[in-house]
Amino acid sequence: MSLQVERLEKNMAKLTIEVPAEELEKALQNAYLKNRKQISVPGFRKGKVPRQMIEKMYGPEVFYDDAANALIPDAYAAAADECELELVSRPRVSVVKIAKGEPFVFTAEVAVKPEVTLGQYKGIEVEKEDTAATEEEIQAALDKERDSNSRTITVEDRAVQDGDMTVIDFEGFVEGTAFEGGKGTDYPLTIGSGAFIPGFEEKLIGAEIGKEVEVDVTFPEEYHAKELAGKPAVFKCTVKEIKVKELPDLDDEFAKDVSEFDTLEEYKADLKKKLEEKKAEEAKGRKEDAVIEKIIEGASMEIPDAMVETQAEQLVDDFAQRLQMQGMSMDQYMQYTGAGIDAMVERMKPQALQRIQSRLVLEAVAAAEQIEIGEEEIEAEISRMAESYKMEVEKVKEILGEGEKENMKEDLAIRKAIDLVTEAAVEK
Repeated sequence: MSLQVERLEKNMAKLTIEVPAEELEKALQNAYLKNRKQISVPGFRKGKVPRQMIEKMYGPEVFYDDAANALIPDAYAAAADECELELVSRPRVSVVKIAKGEPFVFTAEVAVKPEVTLGQYKGIEVEKEDTAATEEEIQAALDKERDSNSRTITVEDRAVQDGDMTVIDFEGFVEGTAFEGGKGTDYPLTIGSGAFIPGFEEKLIGAEIGKEVEVDVTFPEEYHAKELAGKPAVFKCTVKEIKVKELPDLDDEFAKDVSEFDTLEEYKADLKKKLEEKKAEEAKGRKEDAVIEKIIEGASMEIPDAMVETQAEQLVDDFAQRLQMQGMSMDQYMQYTGAGIDAMVERMKPQALQRIQSRLVLEAVAAAEQIEIGEEEIEAEISRMAESYKMEVEKVKEILGEGEKENMKEDLAIRKAIDLVTEAAVEK
């Protein structure tokens, strides 16, 4: 194999790769052996037609596509190793020449990792966040816990009130005629939930169990059923059941039931501590993001479009894997949402660009600060992985190849760079 490298604008490169004629001949022969059973020629049994006869009948290019597809991956991988450039996108391949008895020549246009010129990365000014838990937040946490420990009781001695959980029968009429889909039996409806069209639930307030009431409403202009949109309607409704949540009293007994504490004050103090820890962790993440964003603004780098495209495609692939873990295929998702792969990739490009920029500036910071990862740090990370996956440390080491260890080193250096710039930031 021979290789020529041409640097293009915007951090792109063109690799011109030449594969010897004898390798092309092997690939053509393999393509023939692979496809001969599917080719029919009068006078020959399937699978027994000589290659020369097939090429004479269908043209010598009959096996070119299969041969090229077989040769390109390995030839490109070898060229990528030989060219000594850090390639950061999928290649755009074009066949230049393919003919029997001659070298196979193709080009691959690919993005090259951009160089980064850093601006200021220490002493970045960011806004200071208040991470103290407010009384409203503590009360909201208490209310949530009370709600999760509530019990539902049936009410029979009063009319419907806001917030009640009801069971109703209803039938809707437009201009005196019942309409399709407007009838329900034993329908569970929480008053104030907004599950029905505007005005419906509010007009059930005051309704008594077992007594029919008429609810006058108007369908919204943008209602999904066009034949009903904007029209006034009357619903004949009967409330069959009323239920309410009964919340536990907010006292020491409640604290004992839901926590390891004996008093409500102790429980509230613990809630406050946990809320503040959570707020501090979230604020730390936002601070990191803000610092990195300002470092990006002060840096200069030219990101090739192909690099962004490849990263966006990777994000879509990651999304597809998460869908699969939830039991949904990408085809099903696209069918439900009407989204296509190209549109999804396009939507992911801003996020892809931000990821690329963040990674590049942090790698530049790590290089500028001469951040290195020692073997003991690698060992500690492997131990952490082993504990996380409930595996033996030696087993994890067996699974990890040298490439994965290098990636681990790079990721740990990035983490150190993030800590360095965040700790050096000035909060105002």
